[in-house]
Amino acid sequence: MESLYAVSSEHLAPPAPSTLSHPLSTTRSASISAKKQKRIPLYQRSMSFDPNLLHNNGHSGFANGTSGALRETGIIEKLLTSYGFIQCTERQARLFFHCSQYSGNLQDLKVGDDVEFEVSSDRRTGKPIAVKLLKVKPEILPEERITGQEVFYLTYTPEDVDGNVQLETGDKVSFSMETNKHTGAVNAHNIVLVKKKPGRCQGVVCAMKEAFGFIERGDLVKEIFFHYSEFKGNLETLQPGDDVEFTIKERNGKEVATEVKLLPQGTVIFEDVSIEQFDGTVTKVIPKVSSKTQTDPLPGRIKVNFAISKELPFGDKDTRSKVTLLEGDHVRFNISTDRRDKLERATNIEILTDSFELTGETREMDVLSAQRNHAIRIKKLPKGTVSFHTQSEQRYFGMVEKEATGSISKSTSPAKGKEKDAEEGVIAYEEAGIRMTVPYHIKDLEGCAIPQLGDKIEFSICEVKRTGLQSAVSIKILNRNPNAKRLVGYVAALKDNFGFIETSQHDQEIFFHYSEFSGDVDELDVGDVVEYSLSKGKGNKVSAEKVAKITTVNGPSDEVYPTVYTGKVVRPLRSVDPQQAEYQGLIEITEEGTMKGEVYPFAIISLANKTDCLQKGETIKFQLCTVALTGQKLAYDATPLRRGTVDCVKDQFGFINYEVGDGKKLFFRVNEVLDGVELQPGDEVEFSVILNQRTGKCSACNVFRVSEGPRLVAAPRPDRLVHRLKSITLDDASAPKLVVLRQPKGPDNTKGFTAERKIRQAGVID
Repeated sequence: MESLYAVSSEHLAPPAPSTLSHPLSTTRSASISAKKQKRIPLYQRSMSFDPNLLHNNGHSGFANGTSGALRETGIIEKLLTSYGFIQCTERQARLFFHCSQYSGNLQDLKVGDDVEFEVSSDRRTGKPIAVKLLKVKPEILPEERITGQEVFYLTYTPEDVDGNVQLETGDKVSFSMETNKHTGAVNAHNIVLVKKKPGRCQGVVCAMKEAFGFIERGDLVKEIFFHYSEFKGNLETLQPGDDVEFTIKERNGKEVATEVKLLPQGTVIFEDVSIEQFDGTVTKVIPKVSSKTQTDPLPGRIKVNFAISKELPFGDKDTRSKVTLLEGDHVRFNISTDRRDKLERATNIEILTDSFELTGETREMDVLSAQRNHAIRIKKLPKGTVSFHTQSEQRYFGMVEKEATGSISKSTSPAKGKEKDAEEGVIAYEEAGIRMTVPYHIKDLEGCAIPQLGDKIEFSICEVKRTGLQSAVSIKILNRNPNAKRLVGYVAALKDNFGFIETSQHDQEIFFHYSEFSGDVDELDVGDVVEYSLSKGKGNKVSAEKVAKITTVNGPSDEVYPTVYTGKVVRPLRSVDPQQAEYQGLIEITEEGTMKGEVYPFAIISLANKTDCLQKGETIKFQLCTVALTGQKLAYDATPLRRGTVDCVKDQFGFINYEVGDGKKLFFRVNEVLDGVELQPGDEVEFSVILNQRTGKCSACNVFRVSEGPRLVAAPRPDRLVHRLKSITLDDASAPKLVVLRQPKGPDNTKGFTAERKIRQAGVID
């Protein structure tokens, strides 16, 4: 009988010398071991083991059937240097074997191989072991070789590939299939490379949709689909006409482009254009209206007289002339040859001057419009070349006899309903001692103030070429009618479709609708000086009408005092707090001196920055002025002293520690930070406050960093946590314990971890 080795779960134990000397002798050490450790043999505890298979040490059976000994089959589950384990296929058992029991070249034995063996038992432990191993060749299905692409449900190993070939996804291969009779798994075998996958292709992006696009291939006259997720780069920079490279893969039976990358402009060239120019005659023109059945991208034809006359196609983009081509025109062109299919076409087509001499055509100028006359050979002229009217260079002086009605505002409210019908006004003037009149329209004022009855104005006369009708344009108001009641005010607030004007007394505000403003509302800002008239609407509510922006007015007061005071806002403007009844705000002087405690009103003209929003309790610096009309003392050139620290910064916005209104934090957007500075929490900043008229909430703008705050560093562990970690005793029975449920294994099936283990000091981080 051959010597056997007993193997524990920890390591492989060498055989005892006495056991090797005489297999039938019973040594003292074996007796003592049996007395100390009364273990029940495995074959008595396992129901899956057949006792009849034990102690058949004298057999000589092999797979060829030369002996009647019972043999089993299994799969090599684990294989180490000198021993391994077999998983039985006919029963639930895992048997140990020593490599000396394999009757063959041990280098050919691998994990997963099918083997045939006999079962014996270890004399010392009584455990069943496998002996006399023979490798069993797997069954190969008698099928013909299969040619096709590598698929995912057939597995293979590098040993299954014939030759020193590295396969890649997309390679075309031929192979055989084999089925493992124990597991039923089908594997690829004897794999031979038939065709490598195609390399990278190039092309030009020809169309882009919402989530996908198309590429015109550089190797074939064909377009290929690609999804934006396959583009390797910044998608915002990709545009039609960009050169790209890509890989072609097949999905759902169709070819698509994957791994799309941008190439330098001009890398992909589809055609070669001849340097020499040729003359020819147009035989077929491009249809003016494309038909649904028209599929030819090059419908035009040019006949050229070579040694053999031939016709060359051309498309709409091949014409360089600005005039329309007709049949029979003499043209000059280059020949373009497509590199992909060698198709020739005419390009850079220019009409020759002798074409007009032969036809005797004349040229006219006009503006495109819907008309019945048919225009041919259209040529685009610079903008402004064609004019339907003439304007006099002479300036005239006159007086408004009739006011024009209507509005030139570009931002009228859609909820306004029906607009007033525009009606022309009349201007009276004298020319060569003769009194004459000329009409004018509101739309021709071009942003100036609306003239009123009796106003003296300066204007030019415009005459329509076709009809000879005249009208006044470029109107400028020289003097207002002294009897007309026109008021001056300051824009105090601008809403969505309306605004408010602060009166010249600075004690109240007047409502006005944007449809009453004679100009572009987008150019109107808070603090602008305007001229207006008063009118009463429904419910006897007073509002401003005929509002016009003016620039030549008197200052806010006759006298401004140079002394600068420090104070705080006691009451804001009504535009900031719509709930209050008074329009004006109040400022109290807080600096020490005889003026401390004095309170002065302020209005929109009092602010150095008219868009600034002064909140209650804010500290400001200001001067005093006297209103000429009322003699009232008013705060002037008020500038808030705002400083705060940045609380936090998110992606596109942040918050400042500043008490404004009912909140403790002030919102700001990152794009409002001056000089492109990246703010960090703790930075000290100065800023302005604006009010969102729609939401009624304040936010910071024009944020300027004054100084950088302390940068946050990783704080050490608190002492209480360090003391707690040091006080933990691992020997205590109640301390947390680590229980290993499954022994770890490395990639090479070795046990344990390779990381170095060392003692760490409590509370200290590496």
